Amino acid sequence: MAVQEVERAGTDTTAEPAETILTVNNIEVIYDHVILVLKGVSLSVPRGGIVALLGANGAGKTTTLKAVSNLLGAERGEVTKGKIVFEGDEVQALSPNDLVRRGCIQVMEGRHCFGHLSIEENLLTGAYTRKDGHAAVKADLEMVYNYFPRLRERRQSQAGYTSGGEQQMCAIGRALMSRPKMILLDEPSMGLAPQLVEEIFEIVRQLNQNEGVSFLLAEQNTNVALKYATYGYILESGRIVLDGDAKALRENEDVKEFYLGVGGEGRRSFRNVKHYKRRKRWLA
Repeated sequence: MAVQEVERAGTDTTAEPAETILTVNNIEVIYDHVILVLKGVSLSVPRGGIVALLGANGAGKTTTLKAVSNLLGAERGEVTKGKIVFEGDEVQALSPNDLVRRGCIQVMEGRHCFGHLSIEENLLTGAYTRKDGHAAVKADLEMVYNYFPRLRERRQSQAGYTSGGEQQMCAIGRALMSRPKMILLDEPSMGLAPQLVEEIFEIVRQLNQNEGVSFLLAEQNTNVALKYATYGYILESGRIVLDGDAKALRENEDVKEFYLGVGGEGRRSFRNVKHYKRRKRWLA
């Protein structure tokens, strides 16, 4: 009965009036044919929404994003159960290139800019799947520079010699050059100063509001993620253990204590509460 309750919680957002752009339905991911990493993960992203995927390091956030973007094969991983639906079509069998052409692209953890190329050359690599002509690409390049003025200033600089914040902006801008409908954003705050994190998340919000880009972002910084997201899922050991409206998650006592660092009724044993959560949510 408890298992059914959790599975329902992962798909409750489909009842919302907003159209769903992405649905992950009860997927299981295995690495090297033996290591079970994701165990029945279900979530959905409304079109034009920002959804946060939260959890500690190793919880399965990056694996979930790579399952959606079809990048697991490079790490000997595969989706063995469940299905992933993007804009009404199952996509788990598509190549990453095909998914980018359909409008879904991932910004990898750690930025992964081409260090030997300039900022502008990096941005232009994001348009390699497009066939709408030079003028359209140039217009979108100008759009990226408008959202990231710092990139305009550093456009001729070699990306490998720019700051971490500038490289993160470059990685997001490169994704924008593919004209995405949805961006999977993996740990955008990693290694950045708090002021830069706020700046990047503000730009994410502007892109969401002005350009209609949907976001599924994996983030350890729960506080900032729930500030900008409308809905959130919390992963623990490859399972969704809690989900809900971002405001409700911010006010949840367990989330406050273990992810926001604010105790509710005094400090409790993390091990005991984790054990309680598992019994409550996963055992019949």
